[in-house]
Amino acid sequence: MGKIIPVQAFYKRSGYNARMTFYTAKGDDGTTGLLGEGRVPKYHVRMEAVGTLDEASAALGLARARCEASQTPRILLDAQRDLYKLMAEVAATPENAETFRFIDEARVAWLEHETDELSKVVEMPKEFILPGDTFGGAALSLARAIIRRAERRVVELFDGEVVVNPHLQRYLNRLSSLCFVLELLENQHAGRKTSLAKSE
Repeated sequence: MGKIIPVQAFYKRSGYNARMTFYTAKGDDGTTGLLGEGRVPKYHVRMEAVGTLDEASAALGLARARCEASQTPRILLDAQRDLYKLMAEVAATPENAETFRFIDEARVAWLEHETDELSKVVEMPKEFILPGDTFGGAALSLARAIIRRAERRVVELFDGEVVVNPHLQRYLNRLSSLCFVLELLENQHAGRKTSLAKSE
């Protein structure tokens, strides 16, 4: 694995001016820059993946702000930081991707460990569930759905050999599962019964 360089440091090394306004107007032609040389259309499959990952992080942030179970904020904050680094790798050109590589077997194992530990304290439903029994639980369900979409976009990039790190899609798959368990935890913490999809 190559040396990890923070995104900010990469920008600085590339001559990026940190004292800029909140807009650049560089994207007015319908293109956006990669982490490295080159620009692509804003509707490019790579940018669709980056945008969906950004949505996923925002949804996790909403959940983090509303969840009340004590374990949840720490887990979600760590996941958001992982997504930030995952986005950087997806946005990097092939020659720079390894520079931004952070998601590996260990990060996937962390998600599996957190999920396994939470599974010991929540009651797993035997049927599909419906979101909305608590605000935090609903926010986690929304985040889970967006993460699933992000996973589909990253798998598409992997199949097209735009990204080559297989741990990216594995991480997103496990993260969606963790969000499901956290939703159950949130409902349980609030003393609310999780609604089942089938009518009772």
